Amino acid sequence: MRTLAASFRQAELMSARPFPEIRRRTLDTVPDWPGVPPLLARVLAARGVTREEQLQLSLGRLPHPDGFNGLGAAVDLLQQAREEHWRICVVGDYDADGATATALMVRGLAGLGFRRPDYLVPNRFEYGYGLSPAIVELARETLAPDLIITVDNGIASVDGVAAARAAGMRVLITDHHLPGDQLPDADALVNPRLCEDGFPARNLAGVGVAFYLLLAVQRRLGIKSPVLDLLDLVALGTVADVVILDDANRILVEQGLRRIRAGKGSPGLRALLRVAGRDPAKVVAADLGFAAGPRLNAAGRLTDMSHGIECLLADSEEQARRFAEELDTINRERRGIEQGMRDAAMLEVARLRERELPAALCLHGPDWHEGVVGILASRVKESVHRPVIAFAPAREKGMLKGSGRSIPGLHLRDVLDAVATAHPEMLHKFGGHAMAAGMTLRADHLPAFTEAFRDAVAAVASADLFDEVVETDGALEEIDLCLDTAEILSHRFPWGQGFPPPRFDGEFEVLDSRVVGERHLKLTLGLPGCGGVVDGIHFNADLDQLGDRLRRVYGIYRLEVNEFRGNRNPQLLFEHLRPA
Repeated sequence: MRTLAASFRQAELMSARPFPEIRRRTLDTVPDWPGVPPLLARVLAARGVTREEQLQLSLGRLPHPDGFNGLGAAVDLLQQAREEHWRICVVGDYDADGATATALMVRGLAGLGFRRPDYLVPNRFEYGYGLSPAIVELARETLAPDLIITVDNGIASVDGVAAARAAGMRVLITDHHLPGDQLPDADALVNPRLCEDGFPARNLAGVGVAFYLLLAVQRRLGIKSPVLDLLDLVALGTVADVVILDDANRILVEQGLRRIRAGKGSPGLRALLRVAGRDPAKVVAADLGFAAGPRLNAAGRLTDMSHGIECLLADSEEQARRFAEELDTINRERRGIEQGMRDAAMLEVARLRERELPAALCLHGPDWHEGVVGILASRVKESVHRPVIAFAPAREKGMLKGSGRSIPGLHLRDVLDAVATAHPEMLHKFGGHAMAAGMTLRADHLPAFTEAFRDAVAAVASADLFDEVVETDGALEEIDLCLDTAEILSHRFPWGQGFPPPRFDGEFEVLDSRVVGERHLKLTLGLPGCGGVVDGIHFNADLDQLGDRLRRVYGIYRLEVNEFRGNRNPQLLFEHLRPA
């Protein structure tokens, strides 16, 4: 009789990702910039960095707020609030962008001489997302604010803003999400998506929008304040929200990283890095996205994001450490829940593969956690390279909460809009953007929605859209497989969404291989041209597919710095690997 573990393993084998098509980035010419190694110049130019001034990630190069529609009215409103000592309530969101934006606004306004704001973050299980009438009523009953400031939400809160205005409150919306057909009737509205195309910082995260507003207030007041010292929070929220790292966002992230490395900024953020085993003095953008961000997000997924915000607001190292350890515990719980959901999901994917994978997947578990379905959808999407929506029971009886993730070339929200247009009664509510979306529907509508969603995807997707293509920066010369190159590639620029880290492909001789931690393949690779060796690792390797007698391998990898017991060495981190 097969064990459940054996079934899961078989499911993983049947759902194994095929080796993707490789598309190498090519350039006619490589810029010759003083002090920039040719390899780095080639990598940067392939990502659109073509002018020497773009190499300077200084605050002086941040796009000027002129052209940022709505800032003037917002600053006028805040200046009046400061002079008249209004009670202010910041209403945030329950993800890392919302948490960092909330902490930024509370700290920033207090540093600018405002009466210290209160804050509220809707519990996702009780109130859902945004400035709803229910949250407005909660704010009125508990805090009685004169002014509500939203961060990372509010652009769609037509009813919530109306309720606040009816109760005598002023409302200032700061958001970065796409506006709908109707804008809320707020006293001031700051959103780069409402700016003219000429404004160059249209991809700001919610925390970046809040930062621009605070800078504008500081400029109006003509006083010194700690706004720039809050750039570590801007960096964390920007990276964790996976917004495009365009020129403006690269400057914000790099400036935040420099402050973290210098020991400045939030004690809570440094504590989050330490509990994740990262050294704040050597932090890179990936540490924010894969170490600090998930621990902050875990609070919003399983409990209440106020735990994360209090960590970022902590003033003492000891207080910050306690909050960070609590968040680390919550994150470990989240990972355990996720693994159980993932095992069940991959069994369903294997069952679907027995016939033919549909153009899109809708997965549902009767005991799945609604706070984790977004991560699950992302994990499954990476495995099948298709849009995936994962559903869990909502607290409202008979309803399901879903979270979806898409692939490049398929706008998920547009697909959901097509479904809603064709079937007006099917979706209770939905929202999102090209790569991610959330929705609510009745449980008995799930079979019909699954069919409608697949049909809508198939109607707009070409067959080759589901063939995974990975862009690389070509092969690395053996002389570049060294610590100096790894250090340069890791630290000279922040990498992220829309500005991907350098990725290479190549073939190597295997001198030694062994399995570590049950599923990870550790490699020692020979470099015949220079008589040296380099380490490699492939996490969650398909060991059956690779075999146990590897002689040569071909893979797609990143060159990174591996630090162990004080020793720093170059290491190839393989994302895809197969026998040569």
